[in-house]
Amino acid sequence: MAAAGIALHPACRVRREGFGLLFYDSRGPRLLFAETGGLVPEDYFETVRGRDELPAGVSERSKPALQKLIVKLLEKGFLREQ
Repeated sequence: MAAAGIALHPACRVRREGFGLLFYDSRGPRLLFAETGGLVPEDYFETVRGRDELPAGVSERSKPALQKLIVKLLEKGFLREQ
């Protein structure tokens, strides 16, 4: 069965910072700093989305880096497949 999409893990939060987004996990002392600038709104991760569904207005040049970030967030447990 294929996954319906990805979403922020319930134990994780994301916050806008000057460099981009700060992800933190309440299950342990884990932080991840994502230098996204203003490319990704912090509420982007609050709803279930397809793995390839990127924020509107992302340039073709930025897409590979954002897709790599999503994979990293999945591997680290900040995002989970639904």
